[in-house]
Amino acid sequence: MKWSEYTWRQIEKYYQSILDMPFVTELAKGNLPKEKFQFYMAQDSLYLEHFGRALALIGARAYNIQDVLSFIRFAENAIVVENALHESYFKDFDVTEKGRMQPVCHHYVHFLKSTAALDAVEIGMAAVLPCFWIYQKVGDHIYGSRQSEANPYKKWIDTYAGEEFAIAVQQAIEICDKAAESTTPENRTRMTEAFITATQMEYYFWQAAYELKSWI
Repeated sequence: MKWSEYTWRQIEKYYQSILDMPFVTELAKGNLPKEKFQFYMAQDSLYLEHFGRALALIGARAYNIQDVLSFIRFAENAIVVENALHESYFKDFDVTEKGRMQPVCHHYVHFLKSTAALDAVEIGMAAVLPCFWIYQKVGDHIYGSRQSEANPYKKWIDTYAGEEFAIAVQQAIEICDKAAESTTPENRTRMTEAFITATQMEYYFWQAAYELKSWI
């Protein structure tokens, strides 16, 4: 069994919790309150800046030159392409500024950057993978539910359910599988642990948006 297949099995219950959470179910129906999506977009824009830096750092540390190029492209996509989508959403949903990074976003980006910088590069690769893989799976799930064309969040759904994003996700999975095959058993275990932690952070990121969770 590939590392990715084994590891996905470890997070299936967390993934199902994500599908069932109010933020995702209401986004799919198009009735997610506007202020919750505004909070999410502002925090996600801040997150992507740091996610891109984590990806670039992993690229700089990767052993294989093709992996270097892949992670540099991932970083560019996170910072340039997705931020452009956010800019359009900022206009569509009256978000005037990103504001301050709130607790869950702060926790998540610091976990990713510290893992990318201080742990074995394979562990860093595993830590950033849920942001690719879970977004694609959630996007595909919502898209497959035949959401209304009038859904105000359709552009977000189409982005993560799109073919171009799916190609990048598959590439990231294959890189992690290859890394898991060549690393030590201890690092392979830590790759799985990092993947699980990041998956849990994905859940809490959306939950924080639904609850508008801010610093005291």
